[in-house]
Amino acid sequence: QVQLVESGGGLVQPGGSLRLSCAASGSIGSIGAMGWYRQAPGKQRELVATVTDGGTTNYADSVKGRWTISRDNAKNTVYLQINSLKPEDTAVYYCNARIRRPFEGRSREYWGQGTQVTVSS
Repeated sequence: QVQLVESGGGLVQPGGSLRLSCAASGSIGSIGAMGWYRQAPGKQRELVATVTDGGTTNYADSVKGRWTISRDNAKNTVYLQINSLKPEDTAVYYCNARIRRPFEGRSREYWGQGTQVTVSS
């Protein structure tokens, strides 16, 4: 069993900040790329940011320069520091990771349950 558990969402005023965390646990052999996606009401899920196991990052244009993704490989955890929040950032934020379980020859994609971020005054 592998689980991704997100935390850190909440209600914040425009211009505010949050730090999202996502910890992977369970039967883990290795973790490849990790990332964050979001889904706003009535919209498709979209990529926010990803980070490879080597630390290479990639961001959606809408968050580039405002947000920072990072990971702690020792803790199997990925973070998303989100700053300068706007009402249009309101969404459910999902963690994603490619994880290879012990004795498996290939990695699989896993998703967390999501954490709500609401930006409102």
